[in-house]
Amino acid sequence: MSELPPDDSDSFDEIVANETERDPDLAVIEAGSRTLRTQGGAPQGDVPARPADPEVDKALRAVEAELAGRWGETKLEPSVSRISALMDVLGEPQRAYPSIHITGTNGKTSTARMIEALLRAFELRTGRYTSPHVQSITERISLDGEPIPAERFIETYEDIKPYVEMVDTQQEYRLSFFEVLTGMAYAAFADAPVDVAVVEVGMGGSWDATNVIEADVAVVTPIDLDHTDRLGETHGEIATEKSGIIKQDATVILAQQPVDAAQVLLKKAVEVDATVAREGLEFGVVARNVAVGGQLMTLRGLGGEYEEVYLPLHGAYQAHNAAVALAAVEAFFGVGAARADRLDIETVRKAFAEVSSPGRLEVVRRSPTVVLDAAHNPAGARATAEAVGEAFDFSRLIGVVGASGDKNVRGLLEAFEPIFAEVVITQNSSHRAMDVDELAGIAVEIFGDDRVQVEPRLDDALEAAITLAEEEGEFAGGGVLVTGSVITVGEARLLLGRG
Repeated sequence: MSELPPDDSDSFDEIVANETERDPDLAVIEAGSRTLRTQGGAPQGDVPARPADPEVDKALRAVEAELAGRWGETKLEPSVSRISALMDVLGEPQRAYPSIHITGTNGKTSTARMIEALLRAFELRTGRYTSPHVQSITERISLDGEPIPAERFIETYEDIKPYVEMVDTQQEYRLSFFEVLTGMAYAAFADAPVDVAVVEVGMGGSWDATNVIEADVAVVTPIDLDHTDRLGETHGEIATEKSGIIKQDATVILAQQPVDAAQVLLKKAVEVDATVAREGLEFGVVARNVAVGGQLMTLRGLGGEYEEVYLPLHGAYQAHNAAVALAAVEAFFGVGAARADRLDIETVRKAFAEVSSPGRLEVVRRSPTVVLDAAHNPAGARATAEAVGEAFDFSRLIGVVGASGDKNVRGLLEAFEPIFAEVVITQNSSHRAMDVDELAGIAVEIFGDDRVQVEPRLDDALEAAITLAEEEGEFAGGGVLVTGSVITVGEARLLLGRG
């Protein structure tokens, strides 16, 4: 196993000691891999509203309707042949700029936003591609930290539409919704042009439509059990699919992983001669303290420590996302390889202080406090539950939950049971939404009948939850957490006057 650079920090030694329990077999894998380390040493890009111009709004709705007529994001055919064909006829736009590619189970979008903020703070022009969207489809493609304007989104679609139709006629299956959007993002980034693209996978890695880029930096956020019917039933099987974004001679930034997932990822790194930096060894969170509106962190990067970094997001998991994002940007700039000094700390502080992540423990109302969080699987729910307890002093918390039918809903509800005094079960407008009665039946088994209320309409559910939170009085500290799905959060955000 590789050695850490000499350092006197007891805090960081503690991180190493507390790292995920390691299998002895990992030592064999790590012995064959290079590790990357240095020897020594207000919110942006908010969610856009519908276009104010009726004609632009009409044109955007027409594009959305055409995209919706294609395979949805949950219907997959494991191949990159269609997106590769589209890139070919478009002139390979994805090769016009370097990329940072992000996979994992949870934390991808927040990490992407942090990476983008850091790159922009160092005066690089960025393109960011993330999914799913909270409210507007245009959120998925960002230029210079802002969602692409609706007019430009429409123009990009119209520009590539003839090529999309050409590829459709040549393939066994038409390009999917996600494949067309990916083609639009890559084309928009080349047209801008951007200095660097920050790209989040849609699902998995190897067969994901985004995986036609040759990213110099591959980021893997924590892997957990999600989409098991498509990606595999164990952490290791899921990691096999996600390891597909690790390319020859790339740098891999690994968040802390379950042992079997780490084995797979490190083995892939060895096979393609990639350089590896691991959270808890080469980089990590040295210290963090709750602060007003977020947290104050000391991060250990590849180039040294970054003290007194303020992040306006709640939860330990966001601090870990920040450490991963910082290491990714350091790797992009060659810290730990071409250079041994840390990035300018004031620039790093400024970037993190401006990070936002809509729908991730986002406060959208006070008296009572209403918080939105897009947790949709048990791992995400556990992280959210822990963060709520740390960041908010609720005397009584009411949950509003609307989930998708293809998720581990029981595990999600079990994670929230200790912090919800009562839960209001509802349903979002998506065709993927779990039937409200089915969801309520599971909730009753977990919470008991007296703690479950059912309101099929989300607006009624929000009103009921706010009323329950107010029962203890205006200053009693009641709150509402809306969660279970990105779609539920997005619709609640609109109903509560955001966007």
